[in-house]
Amino acid sequence: MKLKVIIHKAEEGGYWAEVPAIPGCATQGETFEELLSNIYEAVEACLSIDMKDVKLTDKDEALEVVV
Repeated sequence: MKLKVIIHKAEEGGYWAEVPAIPGCATQGETFEELLSNIYEAVEACLSIDMKDVKLTDKDEALEVVV
């Protein structure tokens, strides 16, 4: 999966980034390298769900796909 990430220089120093395709997905970092690491963590957190909160019946099936 490829996602566009918008990176901003923060006025107080460092950087912040947002992922427009995932509403509310944003992160920040003091250095560009820290920001890149944090982007991966933020995207993973924004896309993850806790399966214990999902109600499946015997007619349902959970499937994980990679795109």
